[in-house]
Amino acid sequence: MAVIIAAPASGTGKTTITLALLAYLKAHRLRVRSFKVGPDYIDPMFHAAVTGQGCVNLDLFLTDEPFVRATYHHHCQAQQAAVIEGVMGLFDGRAGQGDFASTAHVARLLRLPVILVIDGAGAGFSVAATLYGFRHFDPRVRIAGVILNRVGSERHAQILAEAVRSQGLELLGTVYKDETIALPHRHLGLLPVEELSDFRRTQQQLAALAERSFDWQKLLPLVAIQPAAPVLPRWEAEPLPPVRIAVARDRAFSFYYQDNLELLAALGAQLETFSPLAGEWPDCRGYLLGGGFPELCAGELSEKTRFWAGLRGAVARGVPLYAECGGLMVLGEALRTFEGRSHPMAGILEASCWMGKRTVLGYRVATALHSSCAVEAGRQLRGHLFHRSRMEPQPGAPLWQLDDDGQEGWVRGNLHASYLHLHWGTQAWAARRFVRRCLAVAFEGKSTPARF
Repeated sequence: MAVIIAAPASGTGKTTITLALLAYLKAHRLRVRSFKVGPDYIDPMFHAAVTGQGCVNLDLFLTDEPFVRATYHHHCQAQQAAVIEGVMGLFDGRAGQGDFASTAHVARLLRLPVILVIDGAGAGFSVAATLYGFRHFDPRVRIAGVILNRVGSERHAQILAEAVRSQGLELLGTVYKDETIALPHRHLGLLPVEELSDFRRTQQQLAALAERSFDWQKLLPLVAIQPAAPVLPRWEAEPLPPVRIAVARDRAFSFYYQDNLELLAALGAQLETFSPLAGEWPDCRGYLLGGGFPELCAGELSEKTRFWAGLRGAVARGVPLYAECGGLMVLGEALRTFEGRSHPMAGILEASCWMGKRTVLGYRVATALHSSCAVEAGRQLRGHLFHRSRMEPQPGAPLWQLDDDGQEGWVRGNLHASYLHLHWGTQAWAARRFVRRCLAVAFEGKSTPARF
């Protein structure tokens, strides 16, 4: 058994409640594994910082039901507890497809109970009607109990508790407004945990909050995992010869799916992290430049001459470079920040990046118009967009045709650069293609020069 933390809507405090649960379990020396429903990078970083283990995404659009089921059972092995944080509202799935890929979909698939986090601010006994709806909307989804958040007073707590019990649900915790632990935000969500110098203290506060505010006699049986039989591998990943692949990881570039890195390692990649912000450029046969917040580090990045020289040299030599979202943003002539300052970047693409107010968000089905180091022309993949920048001018020969009629992405020889985030769990062929391209550079010297 494990438990899913869900809510009627975004902004109710799911992440804080989830982190408090994880912090308590970790403080009591339990081996706890965390998961996150949907396409998210920042929340999983917080989970991993608390548990000491990588948080795994469970996304039924980017992957599929067999993969999500296998991934969940695979990562629960040798664990004592598991907590899954939901996404948005409980039944919010892909737009236009009901609750497909929602938290409720995952709960049904894995047959796991749900704990609803209810925001008590401005609410009273009418919460009973909300709970009635959530309990009866889909009888296949079992609501195991409720945690009340942002409660104003003891009298307020009594009113809300009465509403919970009137619906035959267990009250599993009450967090008062004056003890809520706020996590700092920025334009794409929470501030990444690695930027919080005092997070260890925050983790202790979260554990203490869970200790005094949650009913652990009722919660522990819900989160506890029973030993399970070994499960089949999640993918066919016969190892290739070893090859060193560098992964950019610092304040500017940090968005990677745990499964993608594990798949590359299973294929034989020897992953080596490096920091562009520190001016590092390791001698490897392939490079991953993931998403993140390069716009907030543009001034620092523009001064890292060793990084830029390495980046340009690698692309010119045909070394595979997979750049995604934030990685794409630094490949143009310049990056213009929210404040209007323009900083010179790599100059590899004949375009510049502009930060703006419009958020591009959501799932996409993409068809490759051209081949790159990771995809073949004609292949169809599922991905996710989440950014507030634009690259101008648009590519003359774009990488992707998107299902919303848009086109985007750059491909030059062994350069793959795109805003589209890909999960390789059910598209392992893409990871294998990337590793093979890296091996060609490492052992045969058959790289494909970039054409400018």
